[in-house]
Amino acid sequence: MSHTPLKDEFALLWGAEQIAEAIGIKPRQAFRLLENGNLPARKIGGRWVADSGKLRAFILDEAHASG
Repeated sequence: MSHTPLKDEFALLWGAEQIAEAIGIKPRQAFRLLENGNLPARKIGGRWVADSGKLRAFILDEAHASG
C-alpha cells in the first residue's frame, strides 16, 4: 500500500479508501473507524469525506496522547 502524506491543509479526502491511504491503514480499517465515529469525518451523499487538515491534527493529537 502506498502512503500518501497529508500535504494540503484544505484538501478533502473522499471515501474510506482515500482516507485510509492518507493515514496509512487499510480501507476496511478506515471504514470501521469511520463508522464508529473514531475519525473526524462525515458522510455526504452516502460517501465519507474528511478534511485533510482536521484529520492530520486528529492523528497528531492521538499520537501525542498515547505516546
